[in-house]
Amino acid sequence: MPTSAPIIRCVQKLELYETRARYFLVGCNHAETKYRVLKIDRTEPKDLVIIDDKHVYNQLEARELLGRLDLGNRTKIGQKGSSGLSKAVTACGIVGFVRFLEGYYIVLITKQRKVADIGGHSIYKIEDTNMIYIPNDSVRITHPDEARYVRIFQNVDLSSNFYFSYSYDLSHSLQYNLSILKTPCDLKSEEILTQNRQDSFDIFEDEGLPTQVVFGIGSEPYAKYVWNEQLWGKVKDTVHPDWIMYIIHGFCGQSKLLIYGRPVYVTLIARRSSKFAGTRFLKRGANCKGDVANEVETEQIIYDASVMSFTSGSYSSYVQVRGSVPLYWSQDISTMMPKPPIRLDQADPYAHVAALHFDQMMQRFGSPIIILNLVKKREKRKHEKILSEELYPAVTYLNQFLPPQYQIDYIAWDMAKYTKSKLYNVLDRLSWIAENVVKRTGFFVNRPDFYCSTLRPDERWGDLGGFVTDHGRIQTGVLRTNCVDCLDRTNTAQFMVGKCALAYQLYALGLIDKPKLQFDTDCVRLFEELYEDHGDTLSLQYGGSQLVHRVKTYRKIAPWTQHSKDIMQTLSRYYSNAFSDADRQDAINLFLQVFQPFENKPHLWELPTDTYLHNKNTMHYSYFRRSYTYWWTPAVLPYLPLPYDEVLCTENRKKLAIKRFNKYDESIDIYTEFFRPYELSCFDESFCLSMTNSAREFMPKTVGIDPSPFTVRKPEETGKSVLGNKSNKEEAVLQRKTAASAPPPPTEEAVSSSSEDDSGTDKEEEGTGSQRSTPVKLSDTTDTTKVQEDLPQLHVKEVYGLNPAEHPSEDDLLIYQRFVVLGQNQHKVERRNQIMDAKHAEAMISLDYISDFSDDSIYAVQPPAVSRKSTEIFENHIQAGKSLIQSLCKKDVLIYREYIKNRYM
Repeated sequence: MPTSAPIIRCVQKLELYETRARYFLVGCNHAETKYRVLKIDRTEPKDLVIIDDKHVYNQLEARELLGRLDLGNRTKIGQKGSSGLSKAVTACGIVGFVRFLEGYYIVLITKQRKVADIGGHSIYKIEDTNMIYIPNDSVRITHPDEARYVRIFQNVDLSSNFYFSYSYDLSHSLQYNLSILKTPCDLKSEEILTQNRQDSFDIFEDEGLPTQVVFGIGSEPYAKYVWNEQLWGKVKDTVHPDWIMYIIHGFCGQSKLLIYGRPVYVTLIARRSSKFAGTRFLKRGANCKGDVANEVETEQIIYDASVMSFTSGSYSSYVQVRGSVPLYWSQDISTMMPKPPIRLDQADPYAHVAALHFDQMMQRFGSPIIILNLVKKREKRKHEKILSEELYPAVTYLNQFLPPQYQIDYIAWDMAKYTKSKLYNVLDRLSWIAENVVKRTGFFVNRPDFYCSTLRPDERWGDLGGFVTDHGRIQTGVLRTNCVDCLDRTNTAQFMVGKCALAYQLYALGLIDKPKLQFDTDCVRLFEELYEDHGDTLSLQYGGSQLVHRVKTYRKIAPWTQHSKDIMQTLSRYYSNAFSDADRQDAINLFLQVFQPFENKPHLWELPTDTYLHNKNTMHYSYFRRSYTYWWTPAVLPYLPLPYDEVLCTENRKKLAIKRFNKYDESIDIYTEFFRPYELSCFDESFCLSMTNSAREFMPKTVGIDPSPFTVRKPEETGKSVLGNKSNKEEAVLQRKTAASAPPPPTEEAVSSSSEDDSGTDKEEEGTGSQRSTPVKLSDTTDTTKVQEDLPQLHVKEVYGLNPAEHPSEDDLLIYQRFVVLGQNQHKVERRNQIMDAKHAEAMISLDYISDFSDDSIYAVQPPAVSRKSTEIFENHIQAGKSLIQSLCKKDVLIYREYIKNRYM
């Protein structure tokens, strides 16, 4: 039976060598067993000439080739000092090639950092890049505006939240990637090879190992979430696929959930759309192709890290989407104001743009499509309400042509109104919505239901939607959440839906007893921190600041310091929108090649608007407009509720690259990709050890507390929640500052109580507050004067009805000091017959026993003495319980007769 594995690109290390006439780009894999060479001509001033010999070299052949090139390009033959081949830069990937008004540039990734691992496939974040001009100085034709275009292009910071992988397709979901891996396993190897020959695929056959057939599978990326596709457009068909590497923009974070020593990786991946991309006020609504602004696909992946294999491991994922309201709308930013007025730019009576958008979603996700609209409903002046009044009729119009079972669900909920109300709990309402959404869409699991689901049945499990197969479950449909900006409210709503889906995923993997998770557990704290990082990152990319309102804000447990942070984030967002968004928008348009500069045409900074860059010419609308009634792609409807793209990848294999490899080839062997036995590894620098761990960062260090990450813990049990999810170093700094400003330092419980009472929104709304005093810690050497100063003097009469003396006597202070010492040593219970030191005996208070037992401690308890009469009564009671009733004595008969006489006579 053939097996399948993802293809690992063999170009993972790059070295760029230069001569006067050419650049030589030498790439190899991590093991340095396979080499490829790319030749780039430097004599063409404006054209890009690349030669790929498509030959795979070994290490010796590559060194001989470089030696010959060095010898052949020397100015003086035989002179070692005049080398003709010099190393320019070392890199780990190619972003692409770009041209402005002069020649081409090559953009190389010079530094990377591992941020996640999915089944042994490493996910990297770009840390640094290098942009190199290709043509030689002797043929360079200078242009005065070239430097300005270079600066605009470099305003897109590639070291900020751009990700790639050598083997895992980040543009697709885990459900899609695992579904294409199962495709070859369902057919015979002869059928695959025959079909591949018909489709003109490259096939590497190993005649010596006919029984060990392994097929490498690769798929075309999803263009919407690829940000460098246009940078590869000119040379994509001329170079080998090993050179091409696609990057995504968004967020990628991973944490380890330790369940009694069992590692479970929780991964969060956010993919930003490269279509109609931009900043907050400059990109609103949708373009004429149905692509909306700020469209982000968020996927949470859960898998058991003890088995890192796509074929043998257990994996689960859930996908949800956020994006702007799919209408033609914008905001007027000509006047400086925090909330510019919303205006509808174009009438769309037949919901054409919304139809294109939801058609895209049905192709990728299937059915049902659920819309969660969080914009305001009641406003003194119409602002957000304008969007709801247009979106709801558009969805109603589109639904009347769809079959009833595949219609779009529309949920409108004014989240801002609920937040201000004292009678409603925002998260309870979101939890109810999330439960219904997850039940309808289901989620992806690559394994059939475990038997533990039968042993521990749950009524919610039977109502779960999705599509059930012999290999597991498939998510069908998706939740689409939006407010106006798709930032603060949307992130909290997505967190609640993700939390509900996480419970079902853990239950499906057999890790919890029921599909429900509670707040204030290590698991939910870890997941909440991931989502807050995810929300902050997306908010910085689109809005120019971090989140203003977080999950703690809607739970009304945010610390009082959060209010000042919210003000600063609001000001930062306002400043960014007013002064820097225009430059960022120009940089995005240039990076994505939405705008391509040409001579004798207006420059990018001369355009009054970029509307026509993102929309086709309106004169051509009549040729491309779809039907008003059958607004979906005809091939999509027969496959619903399944996603059309995933059905297409299994039925039409022309989208797949299927190649036959040796079983131990580095191009498919995940062991050599993940563990790398040929490299010197340092455990301190290993990503698996440095990632966020629930047992290390969230679990309290107190001995005796349940180590389960699903146990609800009080705020004072862990310093993580008290100090607002700070790191260990930040906690130490904060504690030192507290100790320096307010001696003696309060305990952790006091900090928790004061922070919650001072900053809780509920307390502020109700107008109540709690008065708490700082506990005083005394030792044997405590100064009595210091004790007098630290004793609480205020508000005591209000509580106890009296005021303490201004100067307590020395006897009272001594008793109080001994009481504190006794409290500190309460866990050290000693036997009464133990001989104590004389100094300790004087410090201890002599207590008299009030218990009935002579020896009462944690070591021994003397049982009480029971009389014979009590024992007989207890034995008779036991016998009566066993239906062994003894004969009544004379005294009992007289008592019974007396009872009857008084009762009935």
